[in-house]
Amino acid sequence: MLDWKSLPAFLAIARAGSLRGAAEQLDSNHATVRRQLEALEHQLGVQLFRRGADGLHLSVAGRRLLPQALEAEAALRQGFNAVRGLDNQAAGRIRLSADPMTAHFLLAPVLAEFLALYPDIHIDMNLSYGIDSIDRLETDVSIRHVREVSGEAVGRKLFPLSIGVFAARSYIDRTLHQAGPRGEGLTWLGYGEAPELKAMIAASPFPRAQVRHSIPDPAMHMHLARAGAGMTFLAAWVTSVFPELQRLPGTGLDQSRATWVLLHGDLRRVQRVRLFVDFLYESLRERRADFIG
Repeated sequence: MLDWKSLPAFLAIARAGSLRGAAEQLDSNHATVRRQLEALEHQLGVQLFRRGADGLHLSVAGRRLLPQALEAEAALRQGFNAVRGLDNQAAGRIRLSADPMTAHFLLAPVLAEFLALYPDIHIDMNLSYGIDSIDRLETDVSIRHVREVSGEAVGRKLFPLSIGVFAARSYIDRTLHQAGPRGEGLTWLGYGEAPELKAMIAASPFPRAQVRHSIPDPAMHMHLARAGAGMTFLAAWVTSVFPELQRLPGTGLDQSRATWVLLHGDLRRVQRVRLFVDFLYESLRERRADFIG
């Protein structure tokens, strides 16, 4: 493989006609330029310069190489000019990942405001309850509700995410007064074989309520709860969007998770990402009361 570090030395010698002059052009020293030239000649298996009384002159092989070297230099310069400052511009693409519930009901208006302010920034959005890996560069920015942050992710902690037991007001009015002391007669909407859910139910005031159905989608849980089909665990912000939902009397809020705006540490210097993260942070902080409940 060609050692591209040697190419500037070759061009500088060709222009200056001496190792000392080339070293001045490259802000280097005589010995370094000599080593780079010798390395290039060794790689190519030819002598590129002949020494004369008035300095170094291109050999036949050197004259053959010069046009291609100049062309390569021009192409590199053009490439450098094309990308120089891109990270300092409010333009380009940002990959964002978030869970669908947060994205649909809380992020959409925030994103609309941001994109109106920065029309040259484009969002590629992945909605999933799985977590795109920041370490593996699967996403640039991520909204996460987690207990702790690890790996290469850095970011800003917004606030606790409050999770509680919610149901429709109509369901509560219809069933709660008839329920037994440990939830007998009430209905949980189930997620299937989810150990974490079973633990949450066991720790709730209603461990004896019947768990019905297997519905892995949190959004469907929310809509079924709105329709009066039972009670389920939801983020406290749902009442700000759907006032027909209510936290069951006598239940508390789990705030062991927090909501974070996260990104890879290397992206903190990228202007469009920094603008986006700052905007998300400030906008979501304004909605703090909805998240905390």
